[in-house]
Amino acid sequence: MTQDLIARAKAWLAEDPDSETRDELAKLIESSADAGHAAELAARFSGTLQFGTAGLRGELGAGPMRMNRSVVIRAAAGLAAYLKAKGQGDGLVVIGYDARYKSADFARDTAAVMVGAGLKATVLPRPLPTPVLAYAIRHLGAVAGVEVTASHNPPRDNGYKVYLGDGSQIVPPADAEIAAEIDAVASLHDVPRPESGWEVLGDEVLDAYLERTDAVLTPGSPRTANVVYTAMHGVGKDVLLAAFARAGFPEPVLVAEQAEPDPAFPTVAFPNPEEPGAMDLAFATARREESRAGGVDLVIANDPDADRCAAAVKDRDGQWRMLRGDEVGALLAAHLVAKGVTGVFAESIVSSSLLGRIAEAAGLGYEETLTGFKWIARVEDLRYGYEEALGYCVDPEGVRDKDGITAALVFAELASALKEQGRTVLDLLDELALAHGLHATDQLSVRVDDLTVISDAMARLREQPPASLAGLAVTKAEDLTEGTEHLPPTDGLRYYLEGARVIVRPSGTEPKLKCYLEVVVPVASAEGLDAARAKGAELLAGIKKDLAAAAGI
Repeated sequence: MTQDLIARAKAWLAEDPDSETRDELAKLIESSADAGHAAELAARFSGTLQFGTAGLRGELGAGPMRMNRSVVIRAAAGLAAYLKAKGQGDGLVVIGYDARYKSADFARDTAAVMVGAGLKATVLPRPLPTPVLAYAIRHLGAVAGVEVTASHNPPRDNGYKVYLGDGSQIVPPADAEIAAEIDAVASLHDVPRPESGWEVLGDEVLDAYLERTDAVLTPGSPRTANVVYTAMHGVGKDVLLAAFARAGFPEPVLVAEQAEPDPAFPTVAFPNPEEPGAMDLAFATARREESRAGGVDLVIANDPDADRCAAAVKDRDGQWRMLRGDEVGALLAAHLVAKGVTGVFAESIVSSSLLGRIAEAAGLGYEETLTGFKWIARVEDLRYGYEEALGYCVDPEGVRDKDGITAALVFAELASALKEQGRTVLDLLDELALAHGLHATDQLSVRVDDLTVISDAMARLREQPPASLAGLAVTKAEDLTEGTEHLPPTDGLRYYLEGARVIVRPSGTEPKLKCYLEVVVPVASAEGLDAARAKGAELLAGIKKDLAAAAGI
């Protein structure tokens, strides 16, 4: 153990305002003669948690490589300095937070730093969905917003998401400029943090958000869908129930075990509806409720900060199944087209190309962006945007970000309209496949403990790109670090195949390598749908196997 490391750890300890992380770090320093504790201490001081377009996200704990009050205070001071440098030093910053460990503390610290820097600050009244914060920025005319959340990450994580005054998340070069201001904070003792001076809001902003949710539905549309709902131990329940009640839907049946906020997320391995097993309790609840009057038409899930929306329906064998994010994205698009909307449909490059076909057939504009709603939200004349990771923006004038509450409302409206017609969501998916070809998607996702696994896989694919996958020739390969005619540079690879497409990229929010696969199989008639689905599944499995081998994962 080097003396330099011990000195840096003691200097950090001297500034730490949190008794919990002070005690944790002091014990690590005291026991640093132990090899395991020495390695842990070295890991925590191996650098600093980097601020980027996703803000900050990481494991809670002491030290500059963990999420803690010291890191958050520095981030808030950097954001305040950035706003002042942009001539917005007298503006309002609105702050929201979820129910994770330390979220309320991080929100309060942010408010104190903003007031200490001469800005105005206001904090949402309690843990609320991220979309409420995104709405509040525009509603209150704030120059920036901060949401303290780690979204669907594991319980040990927390995060810090920054929005600017247009209500959308930061993109380059703002992220680098804020990061530079954070790096310029020499000492926490230089950051004024008064004990008061900010406002804690009442429910007026939440009430305004709920009034806005009415606008996403067509007046007089059917509202008959019976829904089972899980908040996934997050903050979505009360807001979603209020929105459904205002709209006149039947009251959703709650998954009781997951209804209340709980930062330990005790019933799931990962609090993400996409993860295996996360929806088991919701499906069990749906099966119990099927005998009630009217049955159950739909299962809806939010992630813990309720900016994402998952949906599940009964398949034709009577079993509940999750719809893929791309399926929900296409269904919402088709419903919006049927409602007669105008404007531009947009999605990120990792989402299904079916959206472009739907938009083209409807005579609507279409744009493809880099991954993340920070890009989708910036599309001019945006009317609808989605990303395959369960993110949907159905009201960009209200919330320029993904919103799991309004998406749930619109999807329930769609299910209700189909129910009144004697049709189902699966029927509509069949119709889209007949009109535009069967678009089958899948994902190869590898979670790692060692980040070099990801960089090694990307390097291997760049040095030895595959010539074919699943017997389909690669007709074009793009290294997205160089950018394209329509996209700025990003760390990713895109392969076009005969009737298929593959995108490989490191996750921006989790230690994962993510590979997005799509095949398009023509369908001549309804009788050919089953064969097309089988062909799509076969091709996806083959692409996944060959891509894993090519990447060495």
